[in-house]
Amino acid sequence: MDENCLAYGIEISDSDWEKTPASIKQLVEKMGQHIKQSEKRLAELEVKYQELLEKINCTSKNSSIPPSSDPLHAEKKPEKKKSGKKRGGQPGHKGHSRFLYDVSECSSVLDHHPKTCSCCGEILLGEDANPYRHQIVEIPPINPIIVEHRLHQIECQQCGRLTRARLPQDVHPSGYGVRVVALVTVLSGLYRHSQRMVQSAMVDVFGISMSLGTVNNLRLEASNAVESAVESAKIYVQNSRVVGADETSFAQGNVDGCNHKNSQGWLWVAVTPLVTFFEIALSRCSDAARNLLGENFSGILNSDRYAAYNWVGLEQRQLCWAHLKREFIKISERPGVSAELGTALVKQLELLFELWHRVRDGTLKRCEFQLLVEPIRNSIKSSLQEAADYEIGFKEKTPLAKTVRTCRQILKLEPALWLFVMLDGVEPTNNAAERAIRPAVIWRRTSFGSQTQAGSHFVQRMLTVVTTLKSQRRNVLEFLTQAISAKRQGQPTPSLLPQVPAE
Repeated sequence: MDENCLAYGIEISDSDWEKTPASIKQLVEKMGQHIKQSEKRLAELEVKYQELLEKINCTSKNSSIPPSSDPLHAEKKPEKKKSGKKRGGQPGHKGHSRFLYDVSECSSVLDHHPKTCSCCGEILLGEDANPYRHQIVEIPPINPIIVEHRLHQIECQQCGRLTRARLPQDVHPSGYGVRVVALVTVLSGLYRHSQRMVQSAMVDVFGISMSLGTVNNLRLEASNAVESAVESAKIYVQNSRVVGADETSFAQGNVDGCNHKNSQGWLWVAVTPLVTFFEIALSRCSDAARNLLGENFSGILNSDRYAAYNWVGLEQRQLCWAHLKREFIKISERPGVSAELGTALVKQLELLFELWHRVRDGTLKRCEFQLLVEPIRNSIKSSLQEAADYEIGFKEKTPLAKTVRTCRQILKLEPALWLFVMLDGVEPTNNAAERAIRPAVIWRRTSFGSQTQAGSHFVQRMLTVVTTLKSQRRNVLEFLTQAISAKRQGQPTPSLLPQVPAE
């Protein structure tokens, strides 16, 4: 009997098959080949359909795209039920009044006394020991201080040579004071305005006219002024106990010839509680990560599973559970076995974070937390191992194959999932680095990256300065003013490192 007949449930005896005409046999064989090809094609289309379905259902919950990129059909949070209370502060709520400046900061203090009683009209005398305070804050018209230096040129009566006077050493040849340079830098580096918008703001707000070339020159002067402070911040971060790291694309052009290969630029960030360092590199490989963290990095690295960080030992790594959560949700949304595995992983992850929130709130001791995490860890490892044990083809692209590959990758890094359980000061997520890099993403979207290496240096240094000073609650404008002044006078640059209070 022909195998095509057996495969498709056609019962025919060997003797009848021998009597079948050759033309019919050829037709059956062709039909069998056609059916096999159709089944193969159908399987390929099913895989393609699942891939497209996964892309369509891609949201911020199951991938790394931001919430702003969620499609319109993305699941929204259920609306809260109306409480029936009136809008605004509720009875018993501690109100917040307007901020009042200290009396010593007021330009003038005017006292107003009522002359007569609002009830009976009697003349009122005396003073109120605690009068109601109402302040008016105003900005006076801003007029720039312009100092003109006249350099006279005089002819020598002896030889006839003309000699012109020179500018004093404390007068910068750029024609702009340190505070003007700092303002241009703040508008560009803190508020991320374009050079044309900075030019417009300097005219409209401060009455100072300057060309676009001058705006760029002043930005570069500020960038050079903070260079040493930023390098010190890099060394501080590299020697910190716990560092969060992340990276995002940031294009760099080739106007100056420093990117002749037109390589994709990447903005790297290394975060500690009080100092954050940014660096733009034309690579996303391990060498760039080593340069960011230091060749001899001995701290604890909090990051995602990107392979560029694999040179750091597993005993020094804490993988981000927020990234893992998205992976587990993605797995749970696939059909078949993947859905069961993903659902089990998501459930255990939720149990883990319920316990972690109690540790963070102080309602659960860390020693108890460590004991309660053990069964969760075993369950997660068991689910990952179950998925990893499935046999798949080398180039197989089915949903199950994707799940198996993801679980195998996570299983290799499994010891790096649990460092936060044992050590204080280690977070289970890399949210700090992602929050730090968000302003850079906005800058990238509005500027389309930088055009030169000097422009990239300006971006990375300003991001380092602004983010670090904000975490330390220090004034950005004042720091830049001091840094530019110190650079012009040949003095040491003020430090970005945490200031130790004097004893």
